[in-house]
Amino acid sequence: MQQKISLKLLPAEAADEQLVKKYLAASAGKKMADISGFRIVKKSIDARGKKVFINLSIDVFINEPVIPPGFTPFEFPDVSNAGRTVIIIGAGPAGLFAAIKLIQAGIRPLILERGKDIRSRRRDLAILNKEGSINPESNYCFGEGGAGTYSDGKLYTRSSKRGDIDRILRLFVQFGAPENILYDAHPHIGTNKLPQIITAMREMILQAGGKIYFEKKVTDLKLENSQITAVTTADGENFTADAYILATGHSARDIFYLLHEKQILIEAKPFALGVRIEHPQSLIDSIQYHQPEREEHLPPASYSLVQQVNGRGVFSFCMCPGGIIAPAATSANELVVNGWSPSKRNNPFANSGMVVQVEKQDAVESLTEAGHDPEMLENDPLLFLKFQQMVEERSFNAGGGNFVAPAQRMQDFINKKVSDTLPENSYLPGLAPADLQTVLPPFIYTTLAEGFRAFGKKLKGYLSNDAVVVATESRTSSPVRIPRDPATLVHPQVSNLYPCGEGAGYAGGIVSAAMDGERIADMIAQTIKR
Repeated sequence: MQQKISLKLLPAEAADEQLVKKYLAASAGKKMADISGFRIVKKSIDARGKKVFINLSIDVFINEPVIPPGFTPFEFPDVSNAGRTVIIIGAGPAGLFAAIKLIQAGIRPLILERGKDIRSRRRDLAILNKEGSINPESNYCFGEGGAGTYSDGKLYTRSSKRGDIDRILRLFVQFGAPENILYDAHPHIGTNKLPQIITAMREMILQAGGKIYFEKKVTDLKLENSQITAVTTADGENFTADAYILATGHSARDIFYLLHEKQILIEAKPFALGVRIEHPQSLIDSIQYHQPEREEHLPPASYSLVQQVNGRGVFSFCMCPGGIIAPAATSANELVVNGWSPSKRNNPFANSGMVVQVEKQDAVESLTEAGHDPEMLENDPLLFLKFQQMVEERSFNAGGGNFVAPAQRMQDFINKKVSDTLPENSYLPGLAPADLQTVLPPFIYTTLAEGFRAFGKKLKGYLSNDAVVVATESRTSSPVRIPRDPATLVHPQVSNLYPCGEGAGYAGGIVSAAMDGERIADMIAQTIKR
């Protein structure tokens, strides 16, 4: 007999398997000896009151064998000799999961990735962090796994209507992710574990007969009769296929420019821009758990904040407990910061993006003040990309070069005061005291300042000069949308081009990008079969 039981336990109780079993027996009206075992289906933390509780939804097995927690692995046929081939431009989450789905449909994927494999990519990241020298083709955004590899593996999304979230999580587990991502309310893998998982995906794609080319940057599209007939890479090689998936991520600006030059329709897409803020993790723990020190059975605390300031939204983004701030630029003379956490989330700092929504008029006014022609900007599909680039260049200059980031203590930011010193922090290239009013457009600076004041009232102790504000968090999403037909998912002007994932404007994170990749692959398989 099986029974589903919900328990609300103290953290130490939830960590004690025998005690959980005792509570399950009591809830089921059985003896402990009758409980053959149990399996956690859902787990979440309730820290709303003075005491912190763990909510568990559990499948209990009573006087019958426990069904193993595993599941039947997905199978992948050999597509080495498949009659159809699809080229996927980009090996991020959207591209990799599109390839997996195509293989299951009996179609051979061929992935062209501008960056390097994971092992080689690590060396370029080390040089960036230690020497302040960037490889524009191999960095935190470009390379095997895309930006997702170093975004720390948060796997929760609000996009359940766009695909099968459970399938994505089960695939991650099959390729080496821990099984707790199947039941945690906020599943997370960790940047230290993602590379092995991405490598396992690559090995499966190759074993099934797919092809992956690294350091193959697409530089041209050959068009004939409203179709792509070939893509050309930087080394002059041409690749042809039945269909082409464009999954290049939110930072591939050269692709947006290429499409624009080819007169392939793209659209300006509003996005959010701001800063990354870092607190001591112990401070966030004490605020969220209502106790001086976090007890051993609780994970490092996180937060999610949103506030309306004069009709404009300011909100936290990609919060990383026990995390690290990293330089996420893709070219020299531009500064971008992002955050990630290892699987244990055991670093002494907590960081989060804190961003403000940018609308068309904001971008037009800011770029006009910087010397751009407002009439040219009005219908420019690259409007938000140019705005983003302008702020990133200002940030680089304010930091003094070598990807040193300009920063202020949090209260100094509100008081418009350049900090005399900066607190200890996780950003390896280093921070420099600066006036962030010279970096951020006024509407962003003032909205953030008011937002920080409001957040300080919501979370007592959050508004602290022990926290540091670091510029600039500017790659929250793509500043460009590549349109596609809602019914066929193909570009309205190019009948075999399928814009996909975060870079095309249809996803916002690993899981939603993966689901969009699968959705595109499904559509291509149906089209080919027809």
